[in-house]
Amino acid sequence: MQTITTIGLDIAKSVFQVHGIDAGGQVVIRRQLKRRHVLTFFEKLPPCLVGIEACASSHHWSRELQALGHTVRLMPPAYVKPYVKRQKNDMADGRSHLRSGHPSQHAVCADQDA
Repeated sequence: MQTITTIGLDIAKSVFQVHGIDAGGQVVIRRQLKRRHVLTFFEKLPPCLVGIEACASSHHWSRELQALGHTVRLMPPAYVKPYVKRQKNDMADGRSHLRSGHPSQHAVCADQDA
């Protein structure tokens, strides 16, 4: 398997959408994860950049993923929306988080309070 360098993570109530690419921009992984399997999935990955749309629970997930060694970028919803190509659904949101998570894009500071 190629090394995943960047992940777009769409967080939801119970099912999360994961999109991962390698250094060349090729899609390496595209799958759904149930909430209880998210941390187990990220524990197995080498540290990478994770893009998440900023919302109430994104700060919690940001802290959890940073504790595992990943770099997390929270993007304001207004900056993610232009990257959604078609209808708004979890898979499209995951892809757009991946695109908007580029280091040149503006990110929100993650809450550091526990």
